[in-house]
Amino acid sequence: MIHVAQAIVVEGKYDKIKLSSILDAVILVTNGFGIFKNQEMLNLIRYYAKATGVIVLTDSDTAGFRIRNYIKGAVREGTLYHVYTPDVYGKERRKEKPSAEGKLGVEGIDKKRLLEAFDKAGIFANETEASAQTDPITKADLYAYGLSGGADSKALRKKLQKQLGLPDLLSASALTEILNTMMTKQELAELTARLTDDSSKPASFDTTF
Repeated sequence: MIHVAQAIVVEGKYDKIKLSSILDAVILVTNGFGIFKNQEMLNLIRYYAKATGVIVLTDSDTAGFRIRNYIKGAVREGTLYHVYTPDVYGKERRKEKPSAEGKLGVEGIDKKRLLEAFDKAGIFANETEASAQTDPITKADLYAYGLSGGADSKALRKKLQKQLGLPDLLSASALTEILNTMMTKQELAELTARLTDDSSKPASFDTTF
């Protein structure tokens, strides 16, 4: 069991059950879109954002991103950490059929991938490692490396996200945020150069830092 100081927000009770078997943490449940009308839960999220910081871990489908963005807009004080699970297609055992987009929710993601997602977001990094990024990656860097603003940028960005095990629906701002927890600007430049030069096979890149 790994202790996490921050509170974690998930969509459903089965997500909570899954995380509770892996992590020792306060876990808050939005009950899907229920968070839009549940002022008490939203106030609790706001409290933990200021007290300990809050990790937002919603599903990587359209609904999950809608809930994530709602929380991001509603929490103006404190700290939010965004953890993203990769796009994994399949069906949870308890369900009769896959979700509308065919992606596994948090409850269906295996332990290894979940821990990797937390690690990529810098949750398990110590303070020294977390503060070591003195030249952060910016949106301007995404443009300079061909990841935005160009005719082939979308395809390159999706290829990068797939290579790093990130969901397809990430915005440029979210991608910039999580890249800063995973690598340096130089490492991003080298990776995008490889992906640009080699479109026929996946690049070999160690995402453990």
